[in-house]
Amino acid sequence: MMIRATILLTASLLTASLLAAPALAAPSPDAAKGKMLFLQCTACHSVAKGAANKVGPNLNGLFGAKAGSRPGFAYSPALTKAGFVWDDKKLDAFIAKPQAVVPGNRMAFGGVANADSRRAIVAYLRDAAK
Repeated sequence: MMIRATILLTASLLTASLLAAPALAAPSPDAAKGKMLFLQCTACHSVAKGAANKVGPNLNGLFGAKAGSRPGFAYSPALTKAGFVWDDKKLDAFIAKPQAVVPGNRMAFGGVANADSRRAIVAYLRDAAK
């Protein structure tokens, strides 16, 4: 009888703790896939904290930063005047068609048409560019 009571108490406590725990976030797109897709971007961009700018700016700390405002990189006038802050939605649109989002920017890249690929790249950058 004592063992059964202990088992019931343990099960009750476990259930209560699981119900009180914060909800787990929905899984993000495959950041590993995004890392592989981002390889095409590494000729121009780095993501490591403190890494040098390349042809394009270092993307570390990108999310929440005003477009064209990072010190140490000569942005195009179009990007410095863009007036937006980088977030998932804006980055997704920029990766899709950079010239459509910021006409006249200097990024010589046609874009990524596949939405799943863009989401994966954004997920990778969310993790890698912190």
